Amino acid sequence: MRRKASLVLLACAVFCAALSPLMRWYAFPRLARIPANQYQDMVLEAKGATLLDYGTMRAKKVSGVTIVQTLKGDVEAAKRIEKTAGRPVVVWDSLSYVQGPDGRMVSKVPERYIFDAHSQDPVHATGETVDGDPVTREGIEFKWPFLTQKRDYEYFDAQTRTTGPIHYKGTRTFRGLKVYYFEQTVPWTRVPMPKTMPVRGITPESVARTGTTRWYSTVRRFWVEPVTGAPVYGEELHKEELRGGTLLGGRARVTAFAGDVKMREDYIEHTVALVKHNRTLVLTLTSYVPRGALLLGLLLLALSLFLEARARRPEGPAATGTPEREPVSV
Repeated sequence: MRRKASLVLLACAVFCAALSPLMRWYAFPRLARIPANQYQDMVLEAKGATLLDYGTMRAKKVSGVTIVQTLKGDVEAAKRIEKTAGRPVVVWDSLSYVQGPDGRMVSKVPERYIFDAHSQDPVHATGETVDGDPVTREGIEFKWPFLTQKRDYEYFDAQTRTTGPIHYKGTRTFRGLKVYYFEQTVPWTRVPMPKTMPVRGITPESVARTGTTRWYSTVRRFWVEPVTGAPVYGEELHKEELRGGTLLGGRARVTAFAGDVKMREDYIEHTVALVKHNRTLVLTLTSYVPRGALLLGLLLLALSLFLEARARRPEGPAATGTPEREPVSV
């Protein structure tokens, strides 16, 4: 019985030892994926911002500017692209909608972002756009990969349609979570006018005929939870200017928008709670189950060897080689 139990325990130990790397290197890439049908929104605010009054073409201080960002997954488009890409794909239709303190639209910029569901690497396919313009993204946008590393990453900037490094600046603690802090500085760069302008009758083409150009600069900051790769907080020191042309009445430049854009408090709380939940799920696949299975396998192996040794140990007087004495009759 001991030998049979030993063999059973040995089989279980082998199973646990095999389960550990399978969970980490086989199951994790297939189970840890961004859902194709994901929908989320985010509200950011720039209090005390500077905003251009298009009626007077003068910059003025306002109580605040609100930016609403939405992401909506296109499941049908993802399935269609997966057939040619040969890997799981997510298609996000995003919209960045900026409004002033009076609720009027300042700008709105749509994007279509196509990326690998696990690695978050861009997947180039028809329909990859920013404000209707075809783009070929390089680097990440919106989200870091699972198990983010302490290094610089390439980050795509939608305003300039270019990719630049976003630098790892150290490890910090944010709302009880260990996070990696990243920062990117985009120098003053000439960028296209938004397709949708805040004043009826004004188009990018009509502005271009005046000779006025739009310039942009920002300092982008993210606090990223490394297990999930999700930013739990972000802000931008955002600046936009109109330069030259007859539209400015002889002035060299005028501020179109300037402000410190930050996530609204209620969305910070929601994001942190969601990331904590998803962090546990990712750790289950990458740490808890693999390490637990390996440890259990070692314990079962040790118990199996112990029972096998007990089964082979001789018992009784015969094991010592000493013959039993016959009883003496008196």
